[in-house]
Amino acid sequence: MKSRLYVFIGFIILFLSCNDIKQTEEKVETKKVDYPSYDLISENESITVESFDSTVVDINKYNHNNIVYKVGAEFVYEYQHITKENKIQYFKKAPNDSRIWHFVDSDSIDTSTIKTVKISVADGNPMSNHIPDYNQTCVKYSFDDEITNSMSGVIENEANVWIHPPRSNYFKILELNPFPYIKAPYEIGNEWDWSLQIGDSWADARWKMWEGSIENKCKYEIIDKIKLETKLGEFACYVIKSTAKSRIGQTELTAFFNEKFGFVKLNYTNIDGTKTNLELIEKRQYL
Repeated sequence: MKSRLYVFIGFIILFLSCNDIKQTEEKVETKKVDYPSYDLISENESITVESFDSTVVDINKYNHNNIVYKVGAEFVYEYQHITKENKIQYFKKAPNDSRIWHFVDSDSIDTSTIKTVKISVADGNPMSNHIPDYNQTCVKYSFDDEITNSMSGVIENEANVWIHPPRSNYFKILELNPFPYIKAPYEIGNEWDWSLQIGDSWADARWKMWEGSIENKCKYEIIDKIKLETKLGEFACYVIKSTAKSRIGQTELTAFFNEKFGFVKLNYTNIDGTKTNLELIEKRQYL
């Protein structure tokens, strides 16, 4: 008799548990949000961006479909500048003027030496305050634990992922390199081009001086898919090899892209033959 009672009680508990699961599923279902639809259009003969109906005023419309660069995400990279003599350097800003900086050898760093750069994905579209039709996800850059240093953008959708690298102080040198960029289909052998006009405000005597505007003509190819060991663990990465040529010379970038963590490693060859390496060491999600 007791065994029958236990079976009956067990059946009641199972019934109630299933009912609770059903109710939970129904609650989750009601929380789904329909994001605004968009078309994909080609910009600058290469990069594909989202295009929305003019009635869509959602300030996060370029952010909703992001898989990697979600609002509230932070990506912390450590970097190294490697001279032509294979010496590792970092940089330090002047205490009285943050725009002024100088190289620091790896054996001379102190607490004021910049050793990391952080990319934070902004909520909304703060760049639209300056560019009303800004059609990218806005990201903010900062060094170590300081406040925002500068802003730029990411384009992420089912057709491609493109990001502007850090752009101030020492990282101005990266403007002359191919930008991190992967284009669908994510398959070995996929090739594409991109070009960028670069003014002489990006010139610096520490790497290259020029006058007027130059056009960087970039070529990209997915050359491999590997398992990459990093300080965050092992990632399955597409390897994108790229070059950029202009009238002042050539630069290169080998980028390692993971579909969940984005560009986890970036190995640049700069316009003066030096190298800049960035590696993702932390990813945080706050929203």
